[in-house]
Amino acid sequence: MKLKDILLDCWILTNRSLKHIVKNMDQLLGVAIMPIMFLLLFRYVFGGAIDTGGTTYVNFLVAGILVQTLAFGASTTAINLVLDMKRGVIDRFRSLPMFSPGLLVAHTIADLVRNVISGVIMVLVAFLVGFRPTAGFNEWMMIIGLLLLFTFAISWLSAILGLLAKSFEAIQWMTFVIIMPLTFASSAFVPTEGMPGVVRWFAENQPFTKVIEAMRAWMVGTPIGDAGVLAFIWCIGILIVSIPTAIWLFNRKTPN
Repeated sequence: MKLKDILLDCWILTNRSLKHIVKNMDQLLGVAIMPIMFLLLFRYVFGGAIDTGGTTYVNFLVAGILVQTLAFGASTTAINLVLDMKRGVIDRFRSLPMFSPGLLVAHTIADLVRNVISGVIMVLVAFLVGFRPTAGFNEWMMIIGLLLLFTFAISWLSAILGLLAKSFEAIQWMTFVIIMPLTFASSAFVPTEGMPGVVRWFAENQPFTKVIEAMRAWMVGTPIGDAGVLAFIWCIGILIVSIPTAIWLFNRKTPN
């Protein structure tokens, strides 16, 4: 196929997925309400008992909640893929002279838009409960760029899960088993210094922590170390592995 035809197919399918956001607002509310609840819970219940060093706990917390929000929001790629397969939509698309992997592109881009909306909502709530960033224009551009790259990477990873899963129940436990340990065994909610040996090593070297620490440093001026570089490396690495794997699974699962 010609490049312009591929781009046109991707745009048409993306437009279809974006319309689902408007028609299915409960999905958007679901990915926004849970992080707000976590934010309020940790801010007002646990915040007074956690020592974060030179910054307030709410300033420490926001980066972690934001990453958690985007990670769980990106899992809707898997849900929507399973839904399309259950409804037979993919079989209909495969019978048409179109760029079939465009459906994967469409779902990941739509989730990117959905996560931007839920992320903005979460940050606005954070301002209401005392979040006071010190970031300038350049830092905010770095934060936004990393968040978009991180969301896109997790969406493609989620696409793999959606193609491997056979039911909505499977998607729920698969995303829970992967995302929950990566968010809680990280520096999202507490400093890693107080964690026991093996857990601390894992928490300090896994991708979510690097993304969180980079964003926290740009937001409120905490030490960044090598987190900024490693955060981008992790996200790009996930994309390099996930995109061809997802396309291969898609073509294998839905042959012509």
